[in-house]
Amino acid sequence: MLAVPSRFDIRAHPVETARLLLHPLDATDSRDLWNGIESSRSHLEPWLPWVPFNFDLESSGRYAEASAAEWDASRACRFSIRDRKNLRFLGVIGIESFAHLHESVELGYWLRNDALGSGLMTEAGSAVLAWAFDRVNAHRVRVAAATDNHASLGVIRRLGFRFEGIARQAERCQGRWLDHAVFALLMADARALR
Repeated sequence: MLAVPSRFDIRAHPVETARLLLHPLDATDSRDLWNGIESSRSHLEPWLPWVPFNFDLESSGRYAEASAAEWDASRACRFSIRDRKNLRFLGVIGIESFAHLHESVELGYWLRNDALGSGLMTEAGSAVLAWAFDRVNAHRVRVAAATDNHASLGVIRRLGFRFEGIARQAERCQGRWLDHAVFALLMADARALR
């Protein structure tokens, strides 16, 4: 079974990397979440179907509150990604779609437009994967990205995921169907990469 740490424990002792702090996403992140989405809307909308539903501060607040509730119910663990030096909000990363019986989760993430290109998502992803395997006891982490989302596919490759196949027309986004490249990483794979 998956073992989900309390988000209050993680808030007190965040996941840290050389450049980042990862805190459980909750209502205190609402304004930063809204500003991050709004400033990066044109970059995020082609790939993420939920972006149009974050249309004001209140909708971002509802998402942040729902994220905290999903953590507490052991369904998902989403983190705000913050710059370690100045605590600037950079994006969100998390493990979702918990299948407790199978010890399986899915990885999801996004960065604000002005934080792209410096390896921050690979850094955050490495930390969250280690946390998922070591603390949550995940056996398998799945991730998918649109076949033409080359930036996301690069992150997935750098994190060591193995390609499993193409899910045709897996998601409708901005009026178009996106084929997804599907990948997975097993606990044994992650240990071999370390």
